[in-house]
Amino acid sequence: MSFIFGGGSSAPTTSGQSTVTQREAPGVEARKLSLYDEAARLAAQPAFGTAGIPALQVAPISSIEQAAITQAGQTGVGAGTVGSGISSLQASQAAPNISQFLNPYQSFVTDEIARRGQMQQNQIAANAVASGAFGGGREGVQQAELQRATQANIGQSLAQGFQTALGAAQNQQRTQLAAGQALGQLGAQQQAMSLADIQSQLQAGALQRGIGQAQLDAQRSTALQREYEPYQRLEFLKGIMTNLPTTQSTLTATTAPGANPLGQALGAGLGAYSTYNLMQPR
Repeated sequence: MSFIFGGGSSAPTTSGQSTVTQREAPGVEARKLSLYDEAARLAAQPAFGTAGIPALQVAPISSIEQAAITQAGQTGVGAGTVGSGISSLQASQAAPNISQFLNPYQSFVTDEIARRGQMQQNQIAANAVASGAFGGGREGVQQAELQRATQANIGQSLAQGFQTALGAAQNQQRTQLAAGQALGQLGAQQQAMSLADIQSQLQAGALQRGIGQAQLDAQRSTALQREYEPYQRLEFLKGIMTNLPTTQSTLTATTAPGANPLGQALGAGLGAYSTYNLMQPR
């Protein structure tokens, strides 16, 4: 009895695989890759090359500020004026020097009064001789009265001269006192004016230095903006790419089912066995 297996039996097979890949549209993807390459190229190059980023600079002290500093270092502004004022005040407090104001012709006045008195005494004596009363009591009284009057005139003249000299000396003291006070105030004003000048110079110098600092900052800022301008353009392009509508393409790759090696071997064996049976004599 022979057994014939007709047809090959179905052997188990492996199922196929399908891979789905979603990508940007070719034109968009190419532009994005180009943008990325440009960004990578810029990132590989150091900003400003070997020189490096510009250093921060500080504007130096302005010439006006330097002049103010030099002036501030000069102490004693107005000291000479104040010193003169102190000397005048001290002189006003001292005893008045009356002698320097006495009339240098006072002695001539005194001598003239004495001379006239002497002349009058001689006249009295001459009158007494003429009247035969020389040496009498009346002559003595007249001579005494004339001498007293002469001395009184001399004393009055000296007193007037002294009072005049005293008044001049006191006036000098008052003048010295007023001058001392005025000089003291003037010295203080000189000091205040000097300080005001220094303050004004410092303010003007600070303004001048501020303008110089602004120029240095502007130069550095301009250099930085110029160097980083390509990066800004890349960022601009990135923003455009990001905001554009996205189109995608789908690629599907399918792997065909493959034959089962064990099934193929079993089918081949059964086919050979059937052929062998058909060839046997009956």
